[in-house]
Amino acid sequence: MKSNKRNRPLTLALLTTLSLVLTMLGGSILPTVTSAASKDKSLENFGHSKVASDLKEKTQHGGTETVKVILQLDGKMSGPLNALLHSNGVKIKKQFANFNSFSVELPANVVSSLANFPEVGFVSVDSEVRSLGGHVSITTGTDNVRSLAADGALDGNGIGIAIVDSGIYGAHVSFTDHVTGLSRIVVNQDFTGEGRVDDPYGHGTHVASVAAGNGAVSNGQYIGIAPRAKIVNLRVLNSQGVGSVSTLLGALNWLFDNAATYNVRVVNLSLGMPAINSYKLDPLCIAVRKLVDRGIFVAAAAGNNGKTIAGQKIYGQVHSPGNEPSAFTVGAVDTKGTNSRQDDSIATYSSRGPTRSFLIDENGIKHFDNIVKPEIVAPGNKIVAAESPNNLLLSESPTLNAGVSMAPTRRMMKLSGTSMAAPVVAGAAALMFEANPTLTPNLMKALMMYTAQQLANFNSLEQGAGELNVDGAVRLARLVRTNLNSSTPLNSPLLTAPAPYPQTTISWNFSSSTFSWSKGIIVGKSYATGSNLINNYQKIYANGVLIGDGVLIGDGVLISDGVLIGDGVLIGDGVLIGDGVLIGDSISTSDGTTLGEGSFFCSTGVLIGDGVLIGDGVLIGDGVLIGDGVLIGDGVLIGDAILTAFTAMVNGDAGESMEIVPDDGLDYLGY
Repeated sequence: MKSNKRNRPLTLALLTTLSLVLTMLGGSILPTVTSAASKDKSLENFGHSKVASDLKEKTQHGGTETVKVILQLDGKMSGPLNALLHSNGVKIKKQFANFNSFSVELPANVVSSLANFPEVGFVSVDSEVRSLGGHVSITTGTDNVRSLAADGALDGNGIGIAIVDSGIYGAHVSFTDHVTGLSRIVVNQDFTGEGRVDDPYGHGTHVASVAAGNGAVSNGQYIGIAPRAKIVNLRVLNSQGVGSVSTLLGALNWLFDNAATYNVRVVNLSLGMPAINSYKLDPLCIAVRKLVDRGIFVAAAAGNNGKTIAGQKIYGQVHSPGNEPSAFTVGAVDTKGTNSRQDDSIATYSSRGPTRSFLIDENGIKHFDNIVKPEIVAPGNKIVAAESPNNLLLSESPTLNAGVSMAPTRRMMKLSGTSMAAPVVAGAAALMFEANPTLTPNLMKALMMYTAQQLANFNSLEQGAGELNVDGAVRLARLVRTNLNSSTPLNSPLLTAPAPYPQTTISWNFSSSTFSWSKGIIVGKSYATGSNLINNYQKIYANGVLIGDGVLIGDGVLISDGVLIGDGVLIGDGVLIGDGVLIGDSISTSDGTTLGEGSFFCSTGVLIGDGVLIGDGVLIGDGVLIGDGVLIGDGVLIGDAILTAFTAMVNGDAGESMEIVPDDGLDYLGY
């Protein structure tokens, strides 16, 4: 493996809102190999504060005021800690056995004492979690692959998608199976305490139909990506669209135990909270990692905080759990309402990387994660999908109704945001699992990124590897060997036949659009390119590792394939990424061809510094001011960003929405 041969100069430069209101979600340091059962070994390099910075600030004056926290343990609970947790004023509200963590209410003056117990790993605020807020089937290339299944229809049949959101209006015709006539919602679970599984808020129903709507309304105009997938409805956001870390942990803990029963291979998280704590410590990130390590693909919305109210770009506002390296974090594309991809652009509100979550060491120094996110982008602007009757979003903004039908079970509404983009990717993942059930989440992510389309004039912190291309990803997935495992030698053949030409053509109404693949993948703080990413097996495609493992970047020097570039010193065995793969040395603004090609944006050295290179008042690449205490705010959303996120959900970017086609009341069965 060699450094990027263009040798760009390494210089100093750097919720809904996902579709919705006040949404809040953030990062990653150098990726490391982590098993589902073990603590992140990189944390052993230095001590870290066991109490989250925002919790420490909240409880610094002590007192008996009750606070809600998430308590994570590194080992078995000791007698003294057990006694404390059962003392007066302390209540264990929930236990999440699969993650060795608890939801606890306790007096503020007790929080600091928790850090004295050796088995305590981390204590953080049980924060609020909020939602982020036909044409899609064509423009993503999904229609290209409908006929590729053995039974004649690649439609997600048999694959379970968990929609972790505000509930689902199950009576909507979009969720019936056109073959059996039965509902495809196979599980309904409420974790909010409200005792209902429908969708009074209106977000989850829309999200579910983007991923798996059957297209019954308006002759298939609003068909989802995987129209016969099974749907698991896990309600974690209440009637106001608000949840908490503990409610989301409850749902993920349930999934850990029950996913296999319902063949849940995909989880969609169009929600989140501010990414303050490093992914190494964040309880949501840790839970997501354990699900991914079990072979479950997790699509997470990046967030809708990409600009201020004045329209200025903001970097570093990816939310949690989108800051988790094992999650596949999705940004939003504005398709301008056209099927052609030639006019597609990144939605102005879509949250940009790098991730800015951090941990604080024993000396009080912040260590920022700073990984490249999102990994991919997908259509998310003014998306028309299923509407839940009389929902809160619609009552606050009646213009969200698309005017497609008057029948409650057939009504559709428009929403914008990365909340809408994430389920497009989740649906694509279901199709890929149907095409090849042996795929791992890491390999699936690599195939999606490799076949994505680079959008010209947008950098990697905005679009990752580019816009999702379901056609290319599914065609590669069908060619991947089904006997791969963690013991497969590095550089073994990955495919059973030659890879297709790296280009996709989508067609509609006697028109067509052709685009090239990115031919690269995002790996932690950098990117990798080369045909060997799909021709040869890479160890980073296994379960239990991160796709950026083995790609180390330090002091402006790239370390790859076990060789220190520059002085020829051998530092490893090169078992994670094989020869013939190039590691990039900078973040570029794409020229619309392959990943890494285009103009210089900033060096990867910007992503290495713990708040030094990305510092107050530093200007980077496109002249955008990044100020940790001003625009980024260390994970705290500023007022303008919150207002912008709400506006994004309701209005989206300027321009046309999907074509509005009135419903004739007859179910479309033609896909």
